[in-house]
Amino acid sequence: MDFNRIINMATYAGKIMLESGAEIYRVEETMVRICSSWNIPNLETFVTPTVIMVSASTKYGQPISIVKRIKKRTVNLEKISQVNDISRNIKSRGLTLDDIESKLSQIESSKAYSDKLNIVLSGVAAAFFSLVFGGNLRDFFVSFFIGCSIRIISLTLSNLSANDFFINILCGSFTAIVALTSTYLNIGSHSDKIIIGSIMLLVPGLAITNAIRDTIAGDLLAGISRAVEAFLVAVGIALGTGVVLRFWLVYFGGVKL
Repeated sequence: MDFNRIINMATYAGKIMLESGAEIYRVEETMVRICSSWNIPNLETFVTPTVIMVSASTKYGQPISIVKRIKKRTVNLEKISQVNDISRNIKSRGLTLDDIESKLSQIESSKAYSDKLNIVLSGVAAAFFSLVFGGNLRDFFVSFFIGCSIRIISLTLSNLSANDFFINILCGSFTAIVALTSTYLNIGSHSDKIIIGSIMLLVPGLAITNAIRDTIAGDLLAGISRAVEAFLVAVGIALGTGVVLRFWLVYFGGVKL
């Protein structure tokens, strides 16, 4: 039995899940399930939002340790579901190491939606959020434009490896500038509804949810880390929109609500 290969494969599965936005306890459970399918003894896992550490012993007592850094995180529930499904059905489906490695490689390289579809759907989401918060049809179209633009900015800067904090500041500023300008030119009707609806795309909902779930599950370090991450995202959004709003109030004398 190739212990190193099995543990590396389990760590690879955990890496895919963590990069896709999975909770800490789910990542650890998946890695344990994979290793348990080959009766790996004395397996210990320690996962945080930025690192995976796995330690085990071979049947001869030789220790094996692996550390995997996580440098990017996004949201892809489909990948989480697929990896979780593999870990739970290794024995029932008679999967070999080659089968699992091939499936994990396919899952990691898969892309749920194209960039163009993501851009359009972001615009649609922002537009309907503005209606939910009380905007009208004019606000709807302005928010649609902002939503599409935010996604384009985010994708472009992410490809350039820009810092997420900087991306949120820039997107928040852009949202406020376009919203205020649109109402000033009488294109939009309510700048507050447009801003609130559009920045909903930036709100760290998954980070907040995972912070709560990890804390409840007893992963206090991961829970605190994700709570701080969510707080910094919120600060970036507030800083970007706040600076623009303050500038507008000083130089243009008011905001059309």
